[in-house]
Amino acid sequence: MEKILILNGSPRATRSNSKRYAKLFSRHCPQETDYREIRKNNHAELRAGMEHHADLLLVFPLYADALPVGLLNFLKFLETTPPDHRPVVSVLVNCGFLEPQQCEVVVRMLRLFCQRNGYPFGSVLMVGGGEAILDSPFRFLVNRKIKHFAKSIAARQYGTWQTTMPIGKRLFVLASTQYWLQYGKRFGISKRQMQTPVIEGPDSE
Repeated sequence: MEKILILNGSPRATRSNSKRYAKLFSRHCPQETDYREIRKNNHAELRAGMEHHADLLLVFPLYADALPVGLLNFLKFLETTPPDHRPVVSVLVNCGFLEPQQCEVVVRMLRLFCQRNGYPFGSVLMVGGGEAILDSPFRFLVNRKIKHFAKSIAARQYGTWQTTMPIGKRLFVLASTQYWLQYGKRFGISKRQMQTPVIEGPDSE
C-alpha cells in the first residue's frame, strides 16, 4: 500500500515529455513507484491497480488550458465505477507556456474532481516551458523541484511548487518559434503552412 502509482495521461504517452518527467520523479522518490500509461482500453486495469497504492500521481501536459481527452475519459470512468480504495491524488502538469501559472485552472479542475469523488488531494508541481526545459541548461531547476515534490508525497507532507525557465518572454518566443520551424522542416511543413488556420484544403498543401 506504500507504493506510488504514476499514470501518464499524455496522448503521446510512450514518446512524451510526461514520460520523462515521470522517470525523473521515480529517480528522486524515496518510495517504490509503478508507472502506467492511460489508454482507451485499460481503464479497468488501472482502477484495479489503484487499490494497491497509497498515492496516485497524474503526469500530463496542458491541452488547451484543460485536461488531455484521454485523461478526462479515465476520470469519467472513475466517476461511474470508482475503486473501493481512493489513493491521495497528486499532480505534475507541464505546459508549453513560459508561465507555469497557466496550469492553475486545470489543477482546480482536478481538485474539484477529487472533492466530489472522495479522493484526498496531495501535492502539485506546475512546469512552464515544459516542451523545452528538459533539453535546456535549466534542466537542473526541474530536477530540484521534482526532488522536493517527490519527497513531499513520500513523507505525506503535501505542498505546491512551480518552475520555469528564467528567461524573458521575447527570448522564449524567438526560441520556441525557431524550434517549431525546424520541427516542421523535418516533415516538409513550411512556416506559411503552420501559420494558416486551415488544416485541410488548398492553403494547407
